[in-house]
Amino acid sequence: MTRRGRIVAWTGGVLGVLLLGAAGVGVWAYIQLDGNIRGADISVDGKRPTNLSPGSKNILLVGSDSRAGANAKYGRDLTTMQSDTLMVLHISADHEWATALSFPRDSWVQIPSCTRGNGTKSSPHHFKINEAFSIGGDGGDISKAAACTIKTVEQNTGLRIDNFASIDFQGFKGMVNALDGIEVCPKHAIHDKKAHLDLEAGCQTVRDEKALGYVRTRYSVGDGSDLGRIGRQQEFMKALGKKAQEKLTSPGALYDFLDSATKSVTTDRDLDGIDALTDLASTVKDIPSDRLTFVTVPNYYREADVPTDKANVVWQFPQASQLFSDIAHDREIGAAGKKRLAEAAKNPVTARSVQVRVLNGTGTSGQAASAAEQLRKLGFTVIATGNAPATDKTALTYPAGLKVQSEVLAAHLSGVEATESAGAAPGAVTLTIGPDFAAKFRG
Repeated sequence: MTRRGRIVAWTGGVLGVLLLGAAGVGVWAYIQLDGNIRGADISVDGKRPTNLSPGSKNILLVGSDSRAGANAKYGRDLTTMQSDTLMVLHISADHEWATALSFPRDSWVQIPSCTRGNGTKSSPHHFKINEAFSIGGDGGDISKAAACTIKTVEQNTGLRIDNFASIDFQGFKGMVNALDGIEVCPKHAIHDKKAHLDLEAGCQTVRDEKALGYVRTRYSVGDGSDLGRIGRQQEFMKALGKKAQEKLTSPGALYDFLDSATKSVTTDRDLDGIDALTDLASTVKDIPSDRLTFVTVPNYYREADVPTDKANVVWQFPQASQLFSDIAHDREIGAAGKKRLAEAAKNPVTARSVQVRVLNGTGTSGQAASAAEQLRKLGFTVIATGNAPATDKTALTYPAGLKVQSEVLAAHLSGVEATESAGAAPGAVTLTIGPDFAAKFRG
């Protein structure tokens, strides 16, 4: 995928506004397109991560699955806003590289307390990551939907989100139609009633409902997982970007493409307008194609930890933690990093494979048992509980050979680093609970 293609795909091709100006219709087009973009006042409450790499930028991108208006045909039984695609685009401080980090919508994560559309607060709980958008958007307010999604992503990754942008179903179709469709080459026929899609095998050009159905289809292709859909969406966006670069050479075609894109875009106030989006695009327009990396949060099926859950995935640690840290500290992932993640994914260290001893160092009875129950819900194998000398801080130790296992558990404890101990009991990592455990544990 070309560098301009990627930017066109995710910012609505705002660089093309310059071409419209050159064609002599720039002023009128500018006013029209600028008026299409909707801005939202987004306020994220609570403690937020620190920006660890000033000058870099993290933009949360959401494919909005709203079922209002023309989108109602995709599920009238849904009464709240939905997010169909979720990713963070990280732009490096030096503007020399970027990483697009995708989150499977079936990721089982901690959903923090959020403000609902009616002003009430939801309770913290575990569920699929895309539920955050629907909790905040249960009254149709994209500001609250965005705020809850940002809060959820920040608390589960430690990444500070700087900007937000969403695009809905209808805008996606308009962008594809302005390009006279996109060629796809499914290896097998696809018949998916939920996605309103019937495609025969082989290469063909799709547009309108078929284009939308192709990127939405899930249960009728491969193993029916969201992971396969992410791959199809990424490939489709590559093809869209390439064709946009080839075809958008006339003012008419370019305007149709931009009109569809901007009508369906909602951003935070900092990106609200053609000028702001153009500035954003100009910061990354010279990034080489081999330095813009698409990567999915490493994960495995939650069934490996919780046998009764056959519908969700959990993030693979410590790889996910390292990935988030690299992005937070503005370290490039690149092809080499992506390859390492792929290799590690072949043999994940599951939570269920990690044996844990939980010791109570708070001086208050019952704390070890309570912590053990929380760990078991995440799939960890707690083999023993007991008491320890009083301590001020929660600590995690491990014997030689169990470093990776300790890091898997440490990923669920904010600010707690695992340390090797020659005196640690063999065969298990030891978690000693201090009075700060409730604040440290993030599920």
